Amino acid sequence: MDTKHNYKPLEIHLVDSTESPEFHHLTRALARSSLIGLDAEWKPLRSHHSQFPTVSLLQLACQLGSRFSSESDELVIFMLDLSSIPLSSIWELLRDVFVSPDVLKLGFKFKQDLIYLSSTFCSQKCELGFDRVEPYLDITSIYNYLQYKQHGRKLPKENKSLATVCKEVLGISLSKELQCSDWSHRPLTEEQKTYAARDAHCLLEIFNCFQTKVSQEGNSCIDNSGLHPSNVDLGLKEILEKPDTDNKVIRNKFSEALDIVRATAASQSTQTIGKRVVSRMSCINTMPMEESLLKIVRKYGEVILLKESDKTPKTSKRKGKRRSSVAVVCREKQLENDGDWQGPPPWDLSSGGDECPKFLCDVMVEGLAKHLRCVGIDAAIPRSKKPESRELIDQASKENRVLLTRDAKLLRHQYLIKNNVYRVKSLLKNEQLLEVIETFELKISEDQLMTRCTKCNGRFIHKPLSMEEAVEAAKGFQKIPNCLFDKNLEFWQCMDCHQLYWEGTQYQNAVQKFIDICKLNE
Repeated sequence: MDTKHNYKPLEIHLVDSTESPEFHHLTRALARSSLIGLDAEWKPLRSHHSQFPTVSLLQLACQLGSRFSSESDELVIFMLDLSSIPLSSIWELLRDVFVSPDVLKLGFKFKQDLIYLSSTFCSQKCELGFDRVEPYLDITSIYNYLQYKQHGRKLPKENKSLATVCKEVLGISLSKELQCSDWSHRPLTEEQKTYAARDAHCLLEIFNCFQTKVSQEGNSCIDNSGLHPSNVDLGLKEILEKPDTDNKVIRNKFSEALDIVRATAASQSTQTIGKRVVSRMSCINTMPMEESLLKIVRKYGEVILLKESDKTPKTSKRKGKRRSSVAVVCREKQLENDGDWQGPPPWDLSSGGDECPKFLCDVMVEGLAKHLRCVGIDAAIPRSKKPESRELIDQASKENRVLLTRDAKLLRHQYLIKNNVYRVKSLLKNEQLLEVIETFELKISEDQLMTRCTKCNGRFIHKPLSMEEAVEAAKGFQKIPNCLFDKNLEFWQCMDCHQLYWEGTQYQNAVQKFIDICKLNE
């Protein structure tokens, strides 16, 4: 989708106690939801650990259909603070949600999250943990359908990231800056809460695009769940074998039979994994799934099933003497300290430079590159999507740049380019920008703002273009919105990639944003 997507305010509830109003709101919402997006956050572990990370936060984005609410598609996001809630008090509730045939669960490569989640619960005397999620649909499968299978294209060899999927399907930029932040620290920052909520919310948005597309194309599935009251005397086997009909079920009267029908149908259209027992002993009294959703489950539904081998952390098989954990920590601490800037920078006159600051931002701080460009600083990004350390070092050296990174391992190579590697400490782009400005004593003025192409880092032409000139320059390359033709605007073109810019509302907002960030009014 090429249309621009604006974030809507989300209804977010942080649940940190089973006695809180938020928890009771959660249980009510789970009983009324047929579609739930699942995601989890944890504090990343350093390498050489023989245990799984402890999950600190579990997000559940619940979509309540129009038949449950006065509003269509009411959406509520709950964030379970697993470091505050006794896990034994919510284990049964979550287990029932994970296996309820009435609720379709969405996730992005959620198997890893489930492994970590199960390990976390097992460590808190919930010995069974979790071993199954069904019916389930992975966003990767949805993306492959929307972008490839639907058009008969060959599937890519590498899976796309969630940020890439959001960009291509929804047309939005999903920031992943806080993915590696300390999720065990309390209280969570507002930025962390928003980040976690967006991660779960986008799963529902992507699914809704998928559901609309399937419905429009008529590829949902043959309706084989129609039951009629006259079938009440038939056994379940006869009901399943009965030809398709368009009659509806009186849901309250046949809900238990429908549950078994759904479970059987879902098991036939997904993976065959042993024999199952569908139990109605549940903490939540869910409503039967709507027919349109049930069709998708039958045709596209999946199952996450953990094996015993999944529940054991993989240990390194590399031979040789293993360094002690103390030595590893000491070395990493030393690398972090080495990341402090010790100048002078390569653009300094004493180093034979031209006094024009130049940086190379690796993939971990690519967002910082755009911020630096917005304040007029030359900031390049790697030439390849997944560069090796040596590639980054070579590029920085040849272009006489300071390499900015958050990867402590890159500091091991800093001797190759005369210590011109700086490890960025901050997590958020705005804070990273200020950190770089202060560390390298950069002078930023209002005249410098928005003087570089944010797309390619190029410089703008020296003379602005008129509307007629801009239209001619944009032919076959860029579309100028019709709403601009009645305005007396000047256009600026990048000399490298030829992208056109104009001083509209977005430009004015960006200028004011960086005036505030850099405190240029003070």
